[in-house]
Amino acid sequence: MTDVNTPLGSIRISPRAIATIAYQATMQSYGVVGLASKNFFDGLANVVVKDPTHGIDVKFDGEAIDIDIYIIVEYGTRIKTVAASVANTVRYHVEKAIGLPVNLINVHVQGLRISDTD
Repeated sequence: MTDVNTPLGSIRISPRAIATIAYQATMQSYGVVGLASKNFFDGLANVVVKDPTHGIDVKFDGEAIDIDIYIIVEYGTRIKTVAASVANTVRYHVEKAIGLPVNLINVHVQGLRISDTD
């Protein structure tokens, strides 16, 4: 839970809210066709309960935010460029919306998808 104290009171931001911002930024990035599960059990849980933030883990240590993103990339795009673009886009959107620094963004490419060329 992210806590910010102001003269009028405190503001609490849940990791799920940060994950939603990161999800939207990730899906807007060129070359990303979807998010993937980090492991089998997470994927199984997503089949049962459709979680819009699956594939994104947010950790807050009290001062900075760490984000892990698990993506599926379009076949034929440069993986390194797509991953760097995702990291930069997510960092920009989260820092702009939350106002706290993002310490670390890890982008894990879990697979490639070939689009239907018909």
